[in-house]
Amino acid sequence: MVHYHSDGVVSTIQLDDGKANALSVNMFAQLNAALDRAESEKTVVLLSGREGMFSGGFDLAVFKQGKQPLIEMLTAGAITAERLLAFPAPTVVACTGHAMAMGVFLLLSTDVRLGVAQAPFKYAVNEVQIGLTLPRFALELCRHRLTPARFSLATITAEPHTPEQAMEAGMLDYLVPPEQLAEAARAKAVALSKLSREAHIGTKLRVREQVLSAMRAGFEIDLQEWQQLF
Repeated sequence: MVHYHSDGVVSTIQLDDGKANALSVNMFAQLNAALDRAESEKTVVLLSGREGMFSGGFDLAVFKQGKQPLIEMLTAGAITAERLLAFPAPTVVACTGHAMAMGVFLLLSTDVRLGVAQAPFKYAVNEVQIGLTLPRFALELCRHRLTPARFSLATITAEPHTPEQAMEAGMLDYLVPPEQLAEAARAKAVALSKLSREAHIGTKLRVREQVLSAMRAGFEIDLQEWQQLF
């Protein structure tokens, strides 16, 4: 479900389960194994999805499997988001299609995010549509990355965003024509590889110190509530 290729400068990590790129425990495990490789090789990370789909979010089938599998999946999402937000190398996303719920949180956890201009793709934090109160760790991430007006609109009403609206909201940084996405994302990753690695991670951790602390604190409360709720 996760494909890895490194050229020594950029490690390309592609999510592709052939469907919605549902973020199950297995998908998170494979993604983190790929991140382990990229970290050991000291490369820039370029994360992408399959054509037409970045990620549809958490695997909804797990919600029917009982308490422990569900908590494991939600925990894996929180840990992966935090890891990406503090990753010790630049991270770039080529958003190849729809991004929903946890798929949006993965986007928001990375450094530079490119999407497809004028495409029929939706970006939505849709937890309130599926009966899930937005986890605190995700709420803090959204608060950090989204504009104030769109933060409330996106989280409370689950309003779907077009790519153009997603960029305005802070979900994306750049929009390019579909045929240019892969090349533009790689070019951005290569450019970021020229940064001082030490200065990059040091500055990243300073910039994100408050949100990382808030996410960790929020997750501790989330975990307690999940144990009681589910």
